Amino acid sequence: MKAHKYWSVGALITMIGTFYTGHKGLKSSHKYFALSSILCMTMAIYTGHKMISGNRKKKVNKEKVTEREE
Repeated sequence: MKAHKYWSVGALITMIGTFYTGHKGLKSSHKYFALSSILCMTMAIYTGHKMISGNRKKKVNKEKVTEREE
């Protein structure tokens, strides 16, 4: 899923920005990078979960169709 990949890359970039601004002592920028990092990580986890779990209704329907055919 493309969305998961892009959210993960965004999270990585914002984490690097958070580390850099924390190291330099830029408190205001550090706060915004940290918040955006949390947002990106949350969206990456959500899209990854959707990618793994899939649609349960379709899976159940496929199993019922194969049982009927046998």
